[in-house]
Amino acid sequence: MDRSEVNEKVLSILKKYTRKDDVWETASGDSKILEDLQINSARLVDIMLDLEDEFDIEIDDETMDSIMTIDNAVDAIHAKMKNQ
Repeated sequence: MDRSEVNEKVLSILKKYTRKDDVWETASGDSKILEDLQINSARLVDIMLDLEDEFDIEIDDETMDSIMTIDNAVDAIHAKMKNQ
């Protein structure tokens, strides 16, 4: 799976957890998941579980802590998939 496919799937998962659809009008890879997308921090565990299920990977705590932006999520998942 290439990076653009990973990006599409990550975005579809994140979109389920945004409270306002209009945040996607200005969203980019640098958009911060909590601040820019206005996703509640309590939903992060749900997002990580969805990502693990979707990509059939395990996201360790260190990796999870490093995911702040959309691009961080895509890069981390893409790297994990390449290492499987």
